[in-house]
Amino acid sequence: MHLSTLAAAQQDKPGGIAGWAVDLVEALGGPGAGLAIALENLFPPLPSEVILPLTGFAAGQGVLSLASALFWTTLGSVVGAVALYWIGMLLGRRRLYAIWAKLPLVKTSDLERTEEWFARHGTKAVFFGRMVPVFRSLISVPAGLERMPLPVFLGLTTLGSLIWNSVLVMAGYLLGDRWELVQGYVGVLSKVVLGAAAVALVAWIAVRLRERRRSEADRS
Repeated sequence: MHLSTLAAAQQDKPGGIAGWAVDLVEALGGPGAGLAIALENLFPPLPSEVILPLTGFAAGQGVLSLASALFWTTLGSVVGAVALYWIGMLLGRRRLYAIWAKLPLVKTSDLERTEEWFARHGTKAVFFGRMVPVFRSLISVPAGLERMPLPVFLGLTTLGSLIWNSVLVMAGYLLGDRWELVQGYVGVLSKVVLGAAAVALVAWIAVRLRERRRSEADRS
Protein backbone atom coordinates (compact mmCIF):
# COMPACT_ATOMS: atom_id res chain seq x y z
CA MET A 1 0.00 0.00 0.00
CA HIS A 2 1.40 3.44 -0.88
CA LEU A 3 2.18 5.99 1.78
CA SER A 4 0.16 8.69 0.03
CA THR A 5 -2.88 6.41 0.12
CA LEU A 6 -2.38 5.87 3.82
CA ALA A 7 -1.91 9.57 4.42
CA ALA A 8 -5.11 10.28 2.54
CA ALA A 9 -6.86 7.80 4.78
CA GLN A 10 -6.13 10.16 7.67
CA GLN A 11 -8.74 12.53 6.16
CA ASP A 12 -6.45 14.45 3.80
CA LYS A 13 -2.87 14.16 2.69
CA PRO A 14 -0.68 16.35 4.92
CA GLY A 15 0.37 19.65 3.45
CA GLY A 16 3.57 21.64 3.59
CA ILE A 17 6.73 19.90 4.72
CA ALA A 18 4.87 16.76 5.81
CA GLY A 19 3.30 16.40 2.36
CA TRP A 20 6.66 16.96 0.70
CA ALA A 21 8.20 14.27 2.94
CA VAL A 22 5.36 11.87 2.08
CA ASP A 23 6.08 12.32 -1.62
CA LEU A 24 9.84 11.94 -1.17
CA VAL A 25 9.64 8.78 0.95
CA GLU A 26 7.00 7.27 -1.33
CA ALA A 27 9.05 7.98 -4.45
CA LEU A 28 12.49 6.99 -3.16
CA GLY A 29 11.89 4.91 -0.02
CA GLY A 30 14.83 4.81 2.40
CA PRO A 31 17.11 7.02 0.26
CA GLY A 32 14.32 9.60 0.12
CA ALA A 33 14.12 9.67 3.90
CA GLY A 34 17.91 10.01 4.07
CA LEU A 35 17.88 12.90 1.60
CA ALA A 36 15.17 14.66 3.60
CA ILE A 37 17.18 14.35 6.82
CA ALA A 38 20.40 15.50 5.13
CA LEU A 39 18.57 18.62 3.97
CA GLU A 40 17.07 19.04 7.45
CA ASN A 41 20.60 19.26 8.87
CA LEU A 42 21.53 21.97 6.38
CA PHE A 43 18.22 23.82 6.58
CA PRO A 44 16.88 23.48 10.17
CA PRO A 45 13.41 24.86 9.22
CA LEU A 46 12.88 21.37 7.76
CA PRO A 47 11.93 19.66 11.04
CA SER A 48 13.16 16.18 11.91
CA GLU A 49 10.17 15.85 14.23
CA VAL A 50 8.04 15.57 11.08
CA ILE A 51 10.34 13.61 8.80
CA LEU A 52 11.54 10.93 11.24
CA PRO A 53 8.20 9.79 12.73
CA LEU A 54 6.67 9.93 9.26
CA THR A 55 9.43 7.59 8.07
CA GLY A 56 8.67 5.28 11.01
CA PHE A 57 5.01 5.32 10.04
CA ALA A 58 5.99 4.42 6.48
CA ALA A 59 8.06 1.51 7.81
CA GLY A 60 5.09 0.32 9.82
CA GLN A 61 3.00 0.26 6.66
CA GLY A 62 5.55 -1.71 4.65
CA VAL A 63 6.72 1.14 2.42
CA LEU A 64 10.26 0.40 3.63
CA SER A 65 11.79 -1.78 6.31
CA LEU A 66 12.51 -0.48 9.81
CA ALA A 67 16.21 -1.27 9.36
CA SER A 68 16.24 0.69 6.11
CA ALA A 69 14.50 3.63 7.78
CA LEU A 70 17.11 3.77 10.55
CA PHE A 71 20.06 3.24 8.20
CA TRP A 72 19.11 5.87 5.66
CA THR A 73 17.98 8.53 8.10
CA THR A 74 21.18 8.12 10.13
CA LEU A 75 23.28 8.24 6.97
CA GLY A 76 21.45 11.40 5.95
CA SER A 77 22.14 12.94 9.36
CA VAL A 78 25.85 12.19 9.07
CA VAL A 79 26.10 13.52 5.50
CA GLY A 80 24.40 16.78 6.49
CA ALA A 81 26.57 17.12 9.59
CA VAL A 82 29.78 16.53 7.61
CA ALA A 83 28.78 19.25 5.15
CA LEU A 84 28.46 21.71 8.04
CA TYR A 85 31.73 20.42 9.53
CA TRP A 86 33.53 21.25 6.28
CA ILE A 87 31.91 24.69 6.21
CA GLY A 88 33.42 25.29 9.65
CA MET A 89 36.82 24.08 8.44
CA LEU A 90 36.70 26.28 5.34
CA LEU A 91 35.70 29.32 7.40
CA GLY A 92 38.72 28.79 9.65
CA ARG A 93 39.77 30.49 12.89
CA ARG A 94 41.45 33.45 11.17
CA ARG A 95 38.32 34.42 9.27
CA LEU A 96 36.18 33.79 12.35
CA TYR A 97 38.31 36.12 14.46
CA ALA A 98 38.21 38.76 11.72
CA ILE A 99 34.41 38.58 11.57
CA TRP A 100 34.12 38.46 15.36
CA ALA A 101 36.18 41.64 15.74
CA LYS A 102 33.62 43.55 13.65
CA LEU A 103 30.61 42.47 15.72
CA PRO A 104 29.17 44.84 18.34
CA LEU A 105 29.24 44.08 22.07
CA VAL A 106 31.54 41.06 21.75
CA LYS A 107 35.15 40.67 22.88
CA THR A 108 37.97 38.53 21.57
CA SER A 109 38.17 36.99 25.04
CA ASP A 110 34.61 35.67 24.58
CA LEU A 111 35.67 33.69 21.54
CA GLU A 112 38.85 32.50 23.25
CA ARG A 113 36.86 31.21 26.23
CA THR A 114 34.43 29.48 23.88
CA GLU A 115 37.34 27.75 22.15
CA GLU A 116 38.81 26.70 25.48
CA TRP A 117 35.44 25.28 26.52
CA PHE A 118 35.09 23.37 23.26
CA ALA A 119 38.61 21.98 23.65
CA ARG A 120 37.58 20.51 27.02
CA HIS A 121 34.00 19.47 26.27
CA GLY A 122 33.80 19.24 22.47
CA THR A 123 33.28 15.47 22.32
CA LYS A 124 30.34 15.64 24.73
CA ALA A 125 28.96 18.69 22.93
CA VAL A 126 28.97 16.93 19.55
CA PHE A 127 27.48 13.70 20.92
CA PHE A 128 24.72 15.20 23.05
CA GLY A 129 24.20 18.11 20.67
CA ARG A 130 22.95 15.65 18.05
CA MET A 131 19.99 15.00 20.35
CA VAL A 132 19.04 18.63 21.04
CA PRO A 133 16.58 20.30 18.65
CA VAL A 134 17.96 23.36 16.83
CA PHE A 135 21.55 22.84 18.05
CA ARG A 136 21.80 19.35 16.54
CA SER A 137 22.77 20.94 13.22
CA LEU A 138 24.73 23.93 14.48
CA ILE A 139 27.14 21.91 16.65
CA SER A 140 28.90 20.60 13.53
CA VAL A 141 30.23 24.06 12.62
CA PRO A 142 32.41 24.64 15.73
CA ALA A 143 33.64 21.05 15.43
CA GLY A 144 34.96 21.94 11.99
CA LEU A 145 36.35 25.27 13.14
CA GLU A 146 38.29 23.59 15.93
CA ARG A 147 39.53 20.84 13.58
CA MET A 148 38.09 18.01 15.65
CA PRO A 149 39.59 14.81 14.14
CA LEU A 150 37.20 13.68 11.43
CA PRO A 151 37.02 10.02 12.61
CA VAL A 152 36.09 11.22 16.11
CA PHE A 153 33.49 13.60 14.71
CA LEU A 154 32.01 10.90 12.48
CA GLY A 155 31.81 8.39 15.34
CA LEU A 156 30.16 10.81 17.77
CA THR A 157 27.79 12.17 15.12
CA THR A 158 26.76 8.71 13.95
CA LEU A 159 26.06 7.45 17.46
CA GLY A 160 24.21 10.58 18.59
CA SER A 161 22.20 10.72 15.36
CA LEU A 162 21.31 7.02 15.57
CA ILE A 163 19.92 7.48 19.09
CA TRP A 164 17.87 10.56 18.15
CA ASN A 165 16.63 9.05 14.90
CA SER A 166 15.77 5.71 16.52
CA VAL A 167 13.60 7.38 19.16
CA LEU A 168 11.58 9.38 16.63
CA VAL A 169 11.42 6.70 13.94
CA MET A 170 10.30 4.08 16.48
CA ALA A 171 7.73 6.50 17.87
CA GLY A 172 6.23 6.92 14.40
CA TYR A 173 6.43 3.18 13.81
CA LEU A 174 4.57 2.36 17.04
CA LEU A 175 2.05 5.21 16.87
CA GLY A 176 0.99 4.40 13.30
CA ASP A 177 -1.45 6.92 11.88
CA ARG A 178 -1.05 8.98 15.07
CA TRP A 179 2.60 9.72 14.21
CA GLU A 180 1.89 13.45 14.20
CA LEU A 181 1.72 13.33 18.01
CA VAL A 182 5.53 13.16 17.99
CA GLN A 183 5.71 16.51 16.22
CA GLY A 184 3.75 18.14 19.02
CA TYR A 185 5.97 16.85 21.83
CA VAL A 186 9.27 17.56 20.07
CA GLY A 187 7.94 20.92 18.94
CA VAL A 188 7.42 21.89 22.58
CA LEU A 189 10.99 20.82 23.36
CA SER A 190 12.27 22.92 20.44
CA LYS A 191 10.41 25.95 21.75
CA VAL A 192 11.85 25.42 25.24
CA VAL A 193 15.38 25.25 23.82
CA LEU A 194 14.85 28.36 21.69
CA GLY A 195 13.27 30.18 24.62
CA ALA A 196 16.20 29.35 26.91
CA ALA A 197 18.66 30.49 24.24
CA ALA A 198 16.74 33.74 23.76
CA VAL A 199 16.70 34.44 27.51
CA ALA A 200 20.44 33.73 27.74
CA LEU A 201 21.11 36.06 24.78
CA VAL A 202 19.04 38.89 26.27
CA ALA A 203 20.79 38.50 29.63
CA TRP A 204 24.22 38.52 27.94
CA ILE A 205 23.37 41.68 25.95
CA ALA A 206 22.12 43.39 29.12
CA VAL A 207 25.37 42.59 30.93
CA ARG A 208 27.48 43.86 28.04
CA LEU A 209 25.51 47.10 27.75
CA ARG A 210 25.90 47.69 31.49
CA GLU A 211 29.65 47.05 31.22
CA ARG A 212 29.89 49.52 28.34
CA ARG A 213 28.01 52.22 30.25
CA ARG A 214 30.28 51.74 33.27
CA SER A 215 33.38 51.96 31.07
CA GLU A 216 32.16 55.15 29.43
CA ALA A 217 31.31 56.64 32.84
CA ASP A 218 34.80 55.81 34.16
CA ARG A 219 36.44 57.48 31.15
CA SER A 220 34.35 60.60 31.59
